Amino acid sequence: MQSELNYKHLYYFWVAAKEGGMSHAAARLGMAVQTVSAQVRLLEQSLGHALFKPAGRGLALTEAGQTALQLAEQIFLLGEQLPTVVRDAATQTSVRLIVGISGGLPKLAVRDLLEPVMDEPRLRLMCHEDDFDDLLADLALHRIDVVLSDRPAPANPNLRLYSHALGHSPLAWFASANWLVGAREGFPRSLEHVPVLLPTAHTSVRLRLDQWFERQGIAPRVVGEFEDSALLATFGASGMGVFPAPEHVREKLENGYGLTWVAPCDGVQEHFYAIGTARKVQHPLVQRLLEAHLGEQ
Repeated sequence: MQSELNYKHLYYFWVAAKEGGMSHAAARLGMAVQTVSAQVRLLEQSLGHALFKPAGRGLALTEAGQTALQLAEQIFLLGEQLPTVVRDAATQTSVRLIVGISGGLPKLAVRDLLEPVMDEPRLRLMCHEDDFDDLLADLALHRIDVVLSDRPAPANPNLRLYSHALGHSPLAWFASANWLVGAREGFPRSLEHVPVLLPTAHTSVRLRLDQWFERQGIAPRVVGEFEDSALLATFGASGMGVFPAPEHVREKLENGYGLTWVAPCDGVQEHFYAIGTARKVQHPLVQRLLEAHLGEQ
């Protein structure tokens, strides 16, 4: 950067990029097109790189412009949140923790993963379930405090996310009463004959399950695939088929769903991660969460 960043210039660029051109930005801002264009040119001069390039009759972002837009999105999103955050900090005594729950994470395990913070008397817990990539984007924009997932964040120098292992649990097979005898007889070969329910390929554990089937020389009789583990357990409890789940939630499946443990899924484990935006975690409840699980390992 050749000079100190002018946020007014950056704001005009952001609006122009979002609106798809100078004329649309000028209409939104109630300004002349020439004024908006001049402000954007000043920003380009300050940064030393062109942010727009001709594209047909309009403009398109350059590579530098796309990078600038990503950062501008974060800057102005935080600016929009500032009044609310300051007001909440001044008027509320609660400690807010916003948690993103990855779709592939076993929902029955989430409560146990959050157990270390549940005794906080001022806790205000907000949980959002979404696709893994969407949650990472929200995390990078500081819309949530931490993501709980069944996999670590992929390497991405632009996001700078850090994955913290919370532990793991071996998998086992569970069945309702009508499939219990058939599942146990000749296990694991029985999985070729009884109906089997599995997590979808979107979950990280599915690959490990497929590899387990291959090692056993089994072609399972799959009748259903579910991304949501709670939905998988619900259909399993209804008698649709036998299914794998972490041993960690065995008591919940037996007491809450009326299911019965069949056999271990030897060598297959479900992994749990907390993903944050900094190597040194600042949020006190996220710190407590990580320290508690680190002590258990």
